[in-house]
Amino acid sequence: MSNALQIYNTLTRRKEAFTPIEPGRVRMYVCGMTVYDYCHLGHARVMVAFDVITRYLRYRGYDVTYVRNVTDIDDKILRRADENGETISSLTERMIAAMHEDEARLSVLPPDQEPRATRHIDDIIAMIETLITKGYAYAADNGDVYYRVRKFEGYGKLNNRDLDEMRSGARVEVDEHKEDPLDFVLWKAAKPGEASWPSPWGEGRPGWHIECSAMSRCCLGDTFDIHGGGPDLTFPHHENEIAQSEAANGKPFVNTWMHAGAVRVNHEKMSKSLGNFFTIREVLEHHDPEVVRYLLVASHYRSAINYAPESLADARKSLERFYNSLEGLSLEGPVLKDVAVKADEVDGRFEARFVAAMDDDFNTPEALSVLFDLARELNRAKKESPEQAPTLAAELRRLGAVLGLLQQDPATFLKAGASELPLSEEEIQERIDARAAAKKAKDFAAADAIRDELAALGIILKDSREGTTWVFERPEG
Repeated sequence: MSNALQIYNTLTRRKEAFTPIEPGRVRMYVCGMTVYDYCHLGHARVMVAFDVITRYLRYRGYDVTYVRNVTDIDDKILRRADENGETISSLTERMIAAMHEDEARLSVLPPDQEPRATRHIDDIIAMIETLITKGYAYAADNGDVYYRVRKFEGYGKLNNRDLDEMRSGARVEVDEHKEDPLDFVLWKAAKPGEASWPSPWGEGRPGWHIECSAMSRCCLGDTFDIHGGGPDLTFPHHENEIAQSEAANGKPFVNTWMHAGAVRVNHEKMSKSLGNFFTIREVLEHHDPEVVRYLLVASHYRSAINYAPESLADARKSLERFYNSLEGLSLEGPVLKDVAVKADEVDGRFEARFVAAMDDDFNTPEALSVLFDLARELNRAKKESPEQAPTLAAELRRLGAVLGLLQQDPATFLKAGASELPLSEEEIQERIDARAAAKKAKDFAAADAIRDELAALGIILKDSREGTTWVFERPEG
């Protein structure tokens, strides 16, 4: 395919034609979770956004190396382990396992590499030593090591901030060990009883920012194609990464910076203090994972998402429209891999529009509108040209897989949410049996009355030579 992919670069604040450093290969690093608690909806937003980006890059033929780190040592982890009365490794291993479970339920493919900070201590220390040697860092007399922010000429370029503006607008904590209030910590001296590692500056542990600089270099090299993360990481975390990495390596750090939008709950910022904070597993206790994923995919990755009962209901209805189109067709075969479609079977108009949408900074809302058009074409074919329906269904599933959607068995999805059914499955089957008996007795009025009664409740009967099945379509309103 021609290289028409455009990506919005946070660094330049505009869309740019994407040209990887190595033709055909993409190296991408995304800041992952600090594993002191279960993942929340904001984490799900980042997970799903960069999962779609990775899927699409691979669909476009790129060889992608996707790295997403784990922060398994920091102040929050130390506090939580102490509160729980458990070891740090016990806490972090438990939370990492839970994170992987959440990802799998949301159909998020695992990253190619998942480096952990505690496994890269030697790399972190080596980078800090380089920064000290080059004059960009200094060891304080309290055992901490700090980065000299004013030494790095490009500081603030990711966030378009002026150093003096940052200084005047910042709430600066008094720290007599810093040369400048804007300097940030690279190595923290250990307090009594804290987890620590030996270093040239004494027992301690790394600061948060230096971890990602060291891990990304180890996994992807001095300069790589894409660095991503959540909306709250542009400053100071990513700004500090740039300063550390470019000072230590003497090369540009990242070509394209990407940031996902925030999640709001009923149009308010998600916050524990507001009582509107939800973990992924809490949400999935009440909602189909694909419905949650659809909600996250239906908005552009850079835009904010509003999580509310009505938005989830809309996501469910949208998926039901797709699965109703696919229902009743043979969908066997590998669904998460490309479905082979012969050139003479599909004219490519849907795929071409889908690619154009996704090439425009991964415009998933527009890509989904193409899939809705394809579903409408499939519905028409099922009635007017049944021989074309399987090919159209395969195309819908193939393109849906790029977004991580439409891979379930349609009948299973449409019957899901049994708690919302107005009748139990046993009661529905009793009525189906009664209708069959009425038809056998040629009492077609009674048979039609049973069908109409169920339809009014949203239970739609579907007759075939194999028998009668049903799906649940929530009544409007």
